[in-house]
Amino acid sequence: MTFEELGLKSEVLKSLQELGFEAPTPIQEKAIPYLLGENSDFVGLAQTGTGKTAAFGLPLINNIENHAKIPQGLVICPTRELCLQIAKDLESYSKHLKIAVVAVYGGTDIRKQMTDIKRGASIIVATPGRLMDLINRRAISLNEIEYVVLDEADEMLNMGFKEDIDAILETTPDTKNVWLFSATMPAEVARIAKTYMTDPLEVSIGHKNQSNENIDHIYYVVKEKDRYAGVKRLIDFNPEIYGLIFCRTRQETASVAEKLAKEGYSAEPLHGDLSQVQRDRVMDRFRKKDIQILVATDVAARGLDIDNITHVINYNLPDDIENYTHRSGRTARAGRKGESLVLINTRESGKIRAIEKQMRTTFKLGTVPNAEEICEIQLMKLINKVIKTEVREKDIEKFMPTITAEFESMSKEEVIKHFVSTEFNHFIEYYERAGDLNASASKGDDRDDRGPRRRERGNDTESGKTRFFVSIGRRDGLNPGGLLRMICDATGLNSGNVGRIDIMTSYSFFEADNEYADNIINKVNGSDYEGHSVSVEVTKAKSGGGSGHRGGGGGGRRDGGSFGGKFQGNRDGGRREGGFGGSRDGGSRDGGRREGGSGFGGGSRRDSAPRSEGSGRREGGFGGGRDGGSRDGGRREGASSGGGSRPRSFGKPFNKK
Repeated sequence: MTFEELGLKSEVLKSLQELGFEAPTPIQEKAIPYLLGENSDFVGLAQTGTGKTAAFGLPLINNIENHAKIPQGLVICPTRELCLQIAKDLESYSKHLKIAVVAVYGGTDIRKQMTDIKRGASIIVATPGRLMDLINRRAISLNEIEYVVLDEADEMLNMGFKEDIDAILETTPDTKNVWLFSATMPAEVARIAKTYMTDPLEVSIGHKNQSNENIDHIYYVVKEKDRYAGVKRLIDFNPEIYGLIFCRTRQETASVAEKLAKEGYSAEPLHGDLSQVQRDRVMDRFRKKDIQILVATDVAARGLDIDNITHVINYNLPDDIENYTHRSGRTARAGRKGESLVLINTRESGKIRAIEKQMRTTFKLGTVPNAEEICEIQLMKLINKVIKTEVREKDIEKFMPTITAEFESMSKEEVIKHFVSTEFNHFIEYYERAGDLNASASKGDDRDDRGPRRRERGNDTESGKTRFFVSIGRRDGLNPGGLLRMICDATGLNSGNVGRIDIMTSYSFFEADNEYADNIINKVNGSDYEGHSVSVEVTKAKSGGGSGHRGGGGGGRRDGGSFGGKFQGNRDGGRREGGFGGSRDGGSRDGGRREGGSGFGGGSRRDSAPRSEGSGRREGGFGGGRDGGSRDGGRREGASSGGGSRPRSFGKPFNKK
């Protein structure tokens, strides 16, 4: 089928031709003819990247009356980023029609948006919070609205916009048509359809909540302490990666991005502590591929519409399956192939099975690449780069006699070896002591991921380790993850260099490799932990009764891992309950923040309004405010990370194509 066969106006077809549109996608093929010919409601279910914007945008543009000064069409979406993208697309589709499109969103001057609306707008594209502000100010009239589009409806509800959507829909005429588009169909989306829609046609591309078939889902089993090292290896094994790394919390996001940047990777964070200006800068650089890897929270990444993302890496699994659907849907857009990689510890395999069941997909068990495999990949990258390098004959000619003379005593083979080694040695040196990170998910190999446990062989310090006394403990707010981060931040060590951690009431102990003892004493002693001055000294005596932990990456430990149980380990200074099983309020707690969403064990959130990415504040992705606009008062601003070195990829960290 072609776009000409769908029944669109010639002006719209001309725009599509200029934009390079060739054939409609499955959701466009089913939705457009119906929305053009029927005066009724519609529900379209399809994964991100399948062309949903054009599926509702083209018939909306086609049906809107030219020269309209009062809004006839309204598109509501979750984030500022998506709002701007939709408005841009609609303007492109209506290039040859006199249709004014105005985008309204938080994080920018509302007065300018009010002026734009007053000048006349045929279609309004809005985030819920900013639209409510305009309604309350009587700056916009929705009395003549004929079409309401709810785009990414599931995400808007996950972000706490239920009340706003209800209020907006109640201000629009009863005669309007409602078109709802979503990647998944949770209970709250079904409620909106039942409440505000009359006998809608439902079109589902694939099964409900089904994963994009162009995405390969691969999981890797590692011990908790090796999670970060595992991510690094996956990146090194895919040197042309242009990807997203998803973390659960702002703290974890910032930490992972900072570690990657210090080790020479082209990576930056995207989370709720960044101001709107910072977010825009990061996203602009990522779109231009000046940044190779974006490390993000689920909330901050909502509404991302970026083509050509090759990999999505799940540093850890999200709290509900629907979030995994959205994460993985950031790759394999517009018919392309992509990979969604997941790191799990030895006790989380059940969560993979739950995702497979609900998404009707299959995960493959992957093997974390070893040192030889990574070095081979990087070596071939270097060779290919050299072969493809343009030789500027005129510029280099005058230097050739000197160069030739310098290499005169070497054979061709020796020259090649020396040349390659100038770059290759970085990886050889880094990985020469690297072991196998792959762990077994069997019950017999999960001791490091159980959390608190006592050492079975007495109280002796592990061989090759030095035991340290720390002057603060549990009553000072210290937890294993916090202590680990303090040590690593102060010394530059990684979590693998830290062993057993014992947190007592007023003091603590930890073990670390002997060779780093002096460094720890010099760097950690006198440091600050949440307002407490820290003293550290070497000790041989060992007090019993504490909770012993192996030092782990990402801070803290998640216990149990059953879908109906609780995550009892400390992470980022807070106790996390519910987890995949869902807490009593259907959400998770992290440092005083409640995030809604159904747990992996089932049970959807009803009328809760989750607070995302901050305490007591609703946030809509890029804007920081409830509708995607920034709210920076009293909030620290994140800083971009950089510096340091790692066994880097050969040449520049990322080559734009």
